[in-house]
Amino acid sequence: MTTATQGTVFIDLARIRTNAITIGQTTGVDVIAVVKADAYGAGAVAVADAIKDVVAGFYVFSAHEAVVARIGLITGKSTIAAVPDSRLGIEQLVEHRVRQCVWSADMARLFAPTSPVLSVDTGMQRFACATSDLAQTLHAYEFQEAMTHGVRPEHASDLVRFIKDATARKLRLHAAGSTLIGNKSTHLDATRPGLALYHDAVTVALPLIEARESRGVIGYTRFASTHHGVILAGYSHGLSAGPCIINGTPQRIVEVGMQSSFVTLGPSDRAGNVVTLLGVNARSTSTPLSPVDVAAAWNCTPQQVLVRLTKLGERVYTEASH
Repeated sequence: MTTATQGTVFIDLARIRTNAITIGQTTGVDVIAVVKADAYGAGAVAVADAIKDVVAGFYVFSAHEAVVARIGLITGKSTIAAVPDSRLGIEQLVEHRVRQCVWSADMARLFAPTSPVLSVDTGMQRFACATSDLAQTLHAYEFQEAMTHGVRPEHASDLVRFIKDATARKLRLHAAGSTLIGNKSTHLDATRPGLALYHDAVTVALPLIEARESRGVIGYTRFASTHHGVILAGYSHGLSAGPCIINGTPQRIVEVGMQSSFVTLGPSDRAGNVVTLLGVNARSTSTPLSPVDVAAAWNCTPQQVLVRLTKLGERVYTEASH
């Protein structure tokens, strides 16, 4: 068990709603909102409720996520689940409007009551039907919809080609969305954005616990800074060294311990000041810290940044107006 970080995670539901609307207008097709991993840490219940009238449906990794968050009951819309969950019966899936992804004839028959979605392998080689099995799987159930987990333009074009080769019927098609939003040829019949939904919508902040004028080298790694401070978050909370903002000035998290970390400071910074790890600092006139900015320093993906940093405190929501 780790100690509390005393952090706050600000979630701008109005911004997420605006992002969803903009994605729909840009692509001109239905938006299937990705709310897996508790909406990337933003809270699947709150996010789904905020955008339920501007999206066509939702997408999660596990069927269990959709049932726990009661997305179908809250929104009245279906949720596509990438993988099944053995804890759930077919009746529960139907009740919660979960449409199960399937990739074999046996799965198609088992999950037929859920109006399943055919997942087609276009190169990712996981949770999807191989092209050699497509004909048999399509024969097992009269699918209305097919998708690919692929995120590149060739994945979308391969999906169209594979389905066209395997069946004469017209199916509703879609590929993973955020990286493909700007490419009209990949929009197909719907788009499944994840990261793009949460653009500029999440701010993570912690209080500065200590602020000191430095005397020589500091910490385990013996780093140098004229002034330094401490925040109560460390690698046990998922934090890594990287950028932060304090009193409107870019600073650095320079040494990450298990449950606390050192940050660089300016001479006027004081204990109690806000340390922004992601998003907008109230006193900053510079560009907000984006997940992409932090990911570059952490050598990981922006998705990992969101999921890790949103665990650092209590959520505070800015409500979306409908």
